Amino acid sequence: MTEPPNGKLVAVKQAWARAGRLLTGQSDPDKSMRLPPGQRLVTNWPVLDLGVQPHVPLEGWSLKVDGAVANPVTLDWAAFMGLPQMEDVSDIHCVTQWSRYDNRWQGVATSVLLDLVKPLPSANHVILESHDGYTTNVRLDHFAEADCLLAHSHDGAPLTREHGGPVRLVIPRYYFWKSAKWIKHIHLSAVDKPGFWEVRGYHNVGDPWTEERYG
Repeated sequence: MTEPPNGKLVAVKQAWARAGRLLTGQSDPDKSMRLPPGQRLVTNWPVLDLGVQPHVPLEGWSLKVDGAVANPVTLDWAAFMGLPQMEDVSDIHCVTQWSRYDNRWQGVATSVLLDLVKPLPSANHVILESHDGYTTNVRLDHFAEADCLLAHSHDGAPLTREHGGPVRLVIPRYYFWKSAKWIKHIHLSAVDKPGFWEVRGYHNVGDPWTEERYG
């Protein structure tokens, strides 16, 4: 990380986890309601980060994908944009209790990336690392779902720096802290490795419909 995270912000979020702040005790495991328990709908797009918003110029951008794969790769911007592109519309659910509907993303499907690197049979987990030093973890089968992508555009415009541009991950099934901004490294692994918030009291999975805010 080029700059340290905002220590006060991190301490506040850890205190939230210890106190179970924002938990309602409700659950909707069948996703019968579009809005998960305890969430409120917004029309703006709040900005949340660790107090660091790295500037990553396109000419210096790269994405490394390695670990339990047969064909590890490092993609520069031209190679990334040369992969098949997709568009998907999905909702955002942030652990801080806001949700935003109908976000239109453009980018590269995670399944396309996985086809390129060819995961080994031992691969079960995906460890994600960002340019600000942030890390998080997801299951490989969830990372590979049809609505997951590495997004470079949002609602028809290039993804802004504050929202994770040039490229961020989008995994709609989880709270949005799992959708790492400023993505630079994707590591496939046989074993799980909890990330920045997961080791600070947040849930290892993060399903909004069962209120997996903390764990």
